[in-house]
Amino acid sequence: MSGKKFTYTENKHVIGGSMYFENRAAAARKLAEALSEYRGKNPLVLAIPRGAVPMAKIIADELEGELDVVLVRKVRAPGNPEFAIGSVDETGWVYLTSHARDVGADENYIKDEVSAQLETIRQRRAQYTPVRPSIDPAGRIVIVVDDGLATGSTMIAALHALRAKKPEELICAVPVAPPDTVEKVRNNADRVVCLSSPINFYAVAQFYMDFPQITDEEVIAILAVA
Repeated sequence: MSGKKFTYTENKHVIGGSMYFENRAAAARKLAEALSEYRGKNPLVLAIPRGAVPMAKIIADELEGELDVVLVRKVRAPGNPEFAIGSVDETGWVYLTSHARDVGADENYIKDEVSAQLETIRQRRAQYTPVRPSIDPAGRIVIVVDDGLATGSTMIAALHALRAKKPEELICAVPVAPPDTVEKVRNNADRVVCLSSPINFYAVAQFYMDFPQITDEEVIAILAVA
């Protein structure tokens, strides 16, 4: 895609071709370093909840930017809620992977699953930013952060939703993602910053020494301070 950049940051201490992170905070500090050219330009740093919210807070602070969330949800496979067959954004736009039909997701299933995920998005918006609207990304440098990508479906939905709001520059920033996912995502962003893109990728958690679940309460507390 013309005009788009892909930034891959190599690490001198890569183990077996992969970069490993102590925790999300350590990954966030490395991302902030890779994004340092945006410091002082008031970037809007948007987290995909929940895991990326504490990371985005660190990055926003380091870059002297603003913090908010972009709400998207994965569309789950029938009988396997951990396996994503697509995603839906806050507007109701749906992205489906090429294998969605192969796992038994017919039109009725997808319609019901999308409705359920949209309801979760509405509930989270009411929880996370109850006293203010989401920050307008129009004309802003927008950095979308996740703690890692597997299929990339939620990131693609997030980037699609934000592109429609006309940011000046739209950046995807993640610590780790497999090469094929990076290729899919880069077509939806002006720039992708990925710290590690290992071939032997099974799950995001394998690249973290400490990878606890982030609760809604933690997200609400971070956003309240922001």
